[in-house]
Amino acid sequence: MMRTRLLALIAAIAISGVAATVARVDVPERLTDAAFWKLSADASEPGGYFRSQDITNLTSNELGFQLVIPELVRRTRPGGVYLGVGPEQNFTYIAAVRPAMAIIFDIRRGNLDLQLMYKAIFELSRDRAELVGMLFGRPRLTGVGPNATARDLFRALARIPPSESVFRQHLAAIEQRLSRTHALPMRPADLAAVRTIYETFYYSGVGVRAFPTYADLMGATDADGVNRGFLANEDNFTFVRNLELRNMIVPVVGDFAGPKALRAVGAYLTGRRAVVSAFYLSNVEQYLGDWSVFCRNVRSFPLDGSSTFIRSTSGGGFGRGGGFVSSLGAMAEEVRSCGG
Repeated sequence: MMRTRLLALIAAIAISGVAATVARVDVPERLTDAAFWKLSADASEPGGYFRSQDITNLTSNELGFQLVIPELVRRTRPGGVYLGVGPEQNFTYIAAVRPAMAIIFDIRRGNLDLQLMYKAIFELSRDRAELVGMLFGRPRLTGVGPNATARDLFRALARIPPSESVFRQHLAAIEQRLSRTHALPMRPADLAAVRTIYETFYYSGVGVRAFPTYADLMGATDADGVNRGFLANEDNFTFVRNLELRNMIVPVVGDFAGPKALRAVGAYLTGRRAVVSAFYLSNVEQYLGDWSVFCRNVRSFPLDGSSTFIRSTSGGGFGRGGGFVSSLGAMAEEVRSCGG
């Protein structure tokens, strides 16, 4: 009997040790199409303005955003919920943090439309070569295998001339994926925005933003020269794609200091015993009129000692960081004193 109890105690310790390394989360394995859209719509606020028209800012301008990833991985636990803002850099942080679910906020409704375009493209692409081709209105890349680097992918893309017919085929597939396969009740304005965004990627190519270009962003590395991007390898791509296929990357329109979006998501996550693993803020905090409102909104999230802010602040110049410096912060500690 003593031996049995000892074995049971050892098993309990082993189990608790594993649990300590994985965030507890009771969110479903997948969301139905209806539940995906309901969460997005119910949490969203009316679209707002952020220094630009609604469907611009289609790519990141933070070239050094990977520099914090090794420390971010050490601080956070997989299996939680990732929160973020803005375009494609979220996919790289998601691939690093390995959450069970991700929610991407933005005050601009155009970012929701951008995320829906990405959702369709991820789902329609079996590998990175297919995604990169489709994202820019080209056929699947040739001459690149599963071990290709991100730079290999974009060298292969540069060899493929634009094709209006391929672009139109991809656009039709994207629209069908969203409107028919998922049957999302998108507004006509949202469908039009998805078309405009996709046209921009097709006609602009990797120069959607002049600097850093999309190829620059995908070729970025951490401080040790390791590319940790979502296009760095098939494993990272597949992890993000699987979340998209299960409707577990949800775009929400919301102001960080607004009255609804963050708190609605906080209530949703708390009701499912989830834990926020990371919240990528970019440099949005510097544009908030009252940081204390944002702070109180964040306090509505289920947090623990591993929950981590990811920030970008202007670092001056245009060197490796592209003018921005990324840093990390302890979420629970930072918002402890701002009230409920």
